[in-house]
Amino acid sequence: MLDQLFNLVKQFGQDTVIENPEIPNEQNEEVIADATKTIGSGFQNMMAGGGFESILDLFKGGGNSGNSSSGGGIGGLLKNPIVTMMIGYFTNKLVSKYKMAPSSASNVSNNLIPNVLNGLITNTTSNDPKNDAFDFNDLIGSLTGGNVATKESQSNGFDFQGLLNQFTGGGSGGNGGGGFNIGDIISQVTQGAQKNQGQQANSGGGLMDLIKGFMN
Repeated sequence: MLDQLFNLVKQFGQDTVIENPEIPNEQNEEVIADATKTIGSGFQNMMAGGGFESILDLFKGGGNSGNSSSGGGIGGLLKNPIVTMMIGYFTNKLVSKYKMAPSSASNVSNNLIPNVLNGLITNTTSNDPKNDAFDFNDLIGSLTGGNVATKESQSNGFDFQGLLNQFTGGGSGGNGGGGFNIGDIISQVTQGAQKNQGQQANSGGGLMDLIKGFMN
């Protein structure tokens, strides 16, 4: 799922990053990777802090924007604290690491991050077969390092996509229709994300190492 996210950042970063004269061409892929890491680590940190339900709410709300590229979905995202946190972090990264002017960095962040998230949410909540590569189970699995049993990783794992579909109308509700405790699910995701962060710290690796594997 991280590769799908990286490709979305690359797609939406065509104008804001790749064709931006304020970003040298040799830095383009590094900036794309940092934007991908900002979103991925933002979700991961939220999960590790017990904020899975906030992420679920973000995807639930975003699903109502459909495939529209108008301001509805983006406007809602810009008011979301998770999104504003990511925008602020990425803006600071552009200023400190890439020496961009604060106003330019803010323009890039406020354009790129919400558009990528809107694309991620829209594709993940869609029941269009062409969007099958975007799956909430894969996202949870990627950001918890496989430390949470999902339907994609185990036959008896929890169907996070089914849970999301309950709220967005994206097909079957899976096992999200009952027989589970949302508090237990949040606890599993929290512990899985914390364990993954610990494993990454011990190995000296992290999300950026995975993301750089997608770079040409």
